[in-house]
Amino acid sequence: MRRGDSAVTTYAKGLTWGEGPRRHGGALWASDPQGGKLWTDAGGTWEGLALESQSNGLWFLPDGRLAAAIQRECRVGIWDGTGFGEYADLHAVATGPLGDMVGDSRGGLYVDDVGYAAHLGEEPKPGRIVYVTPAGDSVVAAEGIEFPNGIAVIDDGRTLVVAETWLQRLIAFDIDREGALSNRRTYSDLREVVSPEARPDGICAAADGGVWVSTLHAHKLAHVRGADLVDTIDTGDAFPIACCLDADTGRLYATVAHTGGLPVMEAIAQKQVQSTVEVFEV
Repeated sequence: MRRGDSAVTTYAKGLTWGEGPRRHGGALWASDPQGGKLWTDAGGTWEGLALESQSNGLWFLPDGRLAAAIQRECRVGIWDGTGFGEYADLHAVATGPLGDMVGDSRGGLYVDDVGYAAHLGEEPKPGRIVYVTPAGDSVVAAEGIEFPNGIAVIDDGRTLVVAETWLQRLIAFDIDREGALSNRRTYSDLREVVSPEARPDGICAAADGGVWVSTLHAHKLAHVRGADLVDTIDTGDAFPIACCLDADTGRLYATVAHTGGLPVMEAIAQKQVQSTVEVFEV
């Protein structure tokens, strides 16, 4: 796993399937939905904290509190040191498990509603984006999204970018002053821009515009700006899951899955997958 002539730095190990990595206050936080833990080094050492209610997407609110999309409970919770207490109930607006999450400068949150429960054998159907207002109310912000996955706010808060995994593309929306979305459009067709195998998983805003995309099956982290491919990082045999950028250091943190040569979905089914966090200078 290399970027140019520089070898990757392994930051942390121990996760089963690392999701929603976030940097805050010099520490890293990441969800581990399959391992049933929340991982962090905020206490000085990298440790996995066992959870009863499993987090998926993570985001730090403007006041510093850690919010999480609670995957199978249709709610957003706030970290209290031992678990995620209630913040917003999404049962009235969500149709499936919750995925990734990103916030705006007002304290609002955009949350993926995948649309169907694959773990219960439900047939695939489009999902939606739910907006949790700064007051904790929830509304449907966008519908008809084919497996919404990674999500990021770019352009100084004016644009929301969402990964449509099954369609291998990123879509974008304009964000108004109240957090409402409009002007849906294709932001980047990853089959053409990155690779025919590129299925987007987690994404994050890039420092100089555009987004970094974890293209799980293409084994690449890709920096795209619309139809332009700005940069790529080859992850070798590992499968990139999710990423976040540390604005203070300019480093890209990515969770990647190691399967011992098995196809990733087969490795998940056989519980033969482990994840690490890798760091790149970008």
